[in-house]
Amino acid sequence: MTNEKFEGHSFHIPVMGIGFTIDSPIKLAAYGIASTISLVDDVLMEKMRAFYAEKFAIPYESITNKVEDSRAKRITAYLNMVDHIVRDKFEQLKQSICETGEEFEKYMSMLPDYADIKMQFNAFVDSSKTIDDIRQWANQHLQMGGIDVNIMTKLDKENTFNSEKLSAMYNDAHAALRGFANSNLHSSIVLSAGMNPRLYSYFEQLDCFFPDENGKLDKKVILKISDYRSALIQGKFLAKKGIWISEFRLESGLNCGGHAFGNEASLMGPILQEFFENKQELIHDIYSVYIAALKVKAKPIPINPLPVKFTAQGGVGTAEEHQFLINKYELDSIGWGTPFLLVPEATTVDDDTMDLLCKAKEKDLYLSNISPLGVPFNSLRRTTKDIERIEWIEKGRPGSSCPREFAKLNNEFTEEVICTASRQYQNLKLKSLNSQGMYAALLETETDLIIQKTCLCVGLGTSALLVNGLDTRLEGNGVSVCPGPNMAYYSKVVSLETMCKHIYGKLNLVDNSKRPHMFIKELELNLSFYQKTIKEYLAKPSDLVKKQIQNMGKNIENGIQYYRELFAEQSDLILKQLDEKWAEFITIKPM
Repeated sequence: MTNEKFEGHSFHIPVMGIGFTIDSPIKLAAYGIASTISLVDDVLMEKMRAFYAEKFAIPYESITNKVEDSRAKRITAYLNMVDHIVRDKFEQLKQSICETGEEFEKYMSMLPDYADIKMQFNAFVDSSKTIDDIRQWANQHLQMGGIDVNIMTKLDKENTFNSEKLSAMYNDAHAALRGFANSNLHSSIVLSAGMNPRLYSYFEQLDCFFPDENGKLDKKVILKISDYRSALIQGKFLAKKGIWISEFRLESGLNCGGHAFGNEASLMGPILQEFFENKQELIHDIYSVYIAALKVKAKPIPINPLPVKFTAQGGVGTAEEHQFLINKYELDSIGWGTPFLLVPEATTVDDDTMDLLCKAKEKDLYLSNISPLGVPFNSLRRTTKDIERIEWIEKGRPGSSCPREFAKLNNEFTEEVICTASRQYQNLKLKSLNSQGMYAALLETETDLIIQKTCLCVGLGTSALLVNGLDTRLEGNGVSVCPGPNMAYYSKVVSLETMCKHIYGKLNLVDNSKRPHMFIKELELNLSFYQKTIKEYLAKPSDLVKKQIQNMGKNIENGIQYYRELFAEQSDLILKQLDEKWAEFITIKPM
């Protein structure tokens, strides 16, 4: 395996929160860097569309809630505008060759030296070509970065219009998918947070996801997964619908930003090894199901499997780790998320949050209980949203007014679903707890679990409004942020070019003496999660949790052995750390 397969960049920027990458493609795509927009908040997208329409003198007409299918139409309109702006910026970049050349030089300088396009260009200019020749070469060879989008498949709330319940195709995730399908983008949609069979079946109604006569896909599907089994199950499920997976994007369960999925302590290294050893079998198995489905649907059938990429993300923080993952597991790209929160040219982060991120240490980054989805959530202490939440509690009004309603999933007390971070739910739940006659200590613990929940629908998007000076009267100014544990090892705001140099090993932004290898850090996080799960089991035993603990123990044991063999001839330091983690594991492990 060599680096020669890379035409351009060997990294991508995953979705971060709701608003932190909402306009990242506008900032990055012209430079050939792929990034991902969250499709959770169509209201935020509409505000951003109005902002950019004014900035770039683009005609704008508001899409209000009174418009039928407004959510899908807002998403389509925003994505079309992003596509339009990016293409204009890309043309201007290529045109800059005939002027200052500054933007074109920036594009080329940020590429890794092993990028095929960079090596081609260097060979081309060595033959003393004219400016006009270089411009023609750029028109033929430069490529834009992907303008990808992300759907959290479980955020699929049912909706109404004019007080009447709408069919499933108007559910939140369904509408978001349709908004992307109807857009002008020729890019990919990332499906995250597990399988939603009803949503996956809706793909069948959207022609843009089927191959044309030449075996080309107008729009592609990226599946974010946590292990090989999930990839196979979901890949086959979608293949039965005639939908091809163009990329399997493995993310570390705990060493990542945002929602964290312990996944029974399955570790990234062994999972990547399983993909490496079985990727051709995976492609073959899915392809056989795929062509059978296309035949039934009378769709064009590709003679060979369509291209499939295998990528990974979660906790990567040095050029050495980046290159190791690519070479060892033959990956097509590595996701860099958290470090880019400190790059204003790439993401949209307000000043207060940026200051907190720069100062963040390991103790400030924690796996929280704040998500209304009931899934552990990587968080940063003392955010403005957290301060706001505490102020509401002190005023005797815990919970949010729930202005967005995207996470309405609970019907414990009401016929209609409501959000566990909402003021309505928390008031009802606290009244219920107070009526049960609990011991004071238990009541305090249970109460704290409820009032920890915060409005992420708003908190993860507000930063984009603050940075761009947009109205926040409905949302408030509180911001939640969801960096991975990796943030502890970065401490300053940097330029896009500087971060690219860090990724490709031309300079170093972290103190390697303080930062453990990404695999060791993930192991450390899983040991903590394992210990926490054991304590919860001892307090409240159940057969399900007992089985989970057994599986976690096996995965940790097997993972440590895998890493011992992997690093046997490479790193005495990592081997020593593995011995320390093994001793810790033996201490934690139940008899």
